[in-house]
Amino acid sequence: MNAYEAVAQVVDPELPMLTLEDLGVLRDVTVDDDRVVVTLTPTYTGCPALATMRADVLVALHRAGFDDAEVRTTLTPAWSSDWISPRGRDALAEHGISPPRPNDGPTDLILMPSRPPICTQCGSADTHEVSHFGTTACRSLHTCRSCGETFDHVKEI
Repeated sequence: MNAYEAVAQVVDPELPMLTLEDLGVLRDVTVDDDRVVVTLTPTYTGCPALATMRADVLVALHRAGFDDAEVRTTLTPAWSSDWISPRGRDALAEHGISPPRPNDGPTDLILMPSRPPICTQCGSADTHEVSHFGTTACRSLHTCRSCGETFDHVKEI
């Protein structure tokens, strides 16, 4: 297994149905001689899961035989919810979390859905925000007016 393959399998600690690759926070993996440098871009600057991501990446690399490894953080370009892969969006929906919709142009950083999130149970857009903050700061809590389901939504950035 190469270094990229080892890191690409690491799951997000807050959204364990997603790998760091599917979430779009895995930006780069370089190998120079025996040294591996992994670059991550957190979903937002104050992401509390970043320390766990770093530790999990280092464990994955060590298990794959890469003992000289470093994890770097870059904030530029800033992470965008558009970086979530199609497989990641499907996994979120399968686990009852409404994925962010792709942006069709520049988006103001307001962490509010620009369009109503889609219900993960019935597919309706007739949803209502119950709380701006869901189980984590990067998610909000919504209820579907059509079927009554309550679900988390990953905020668009």
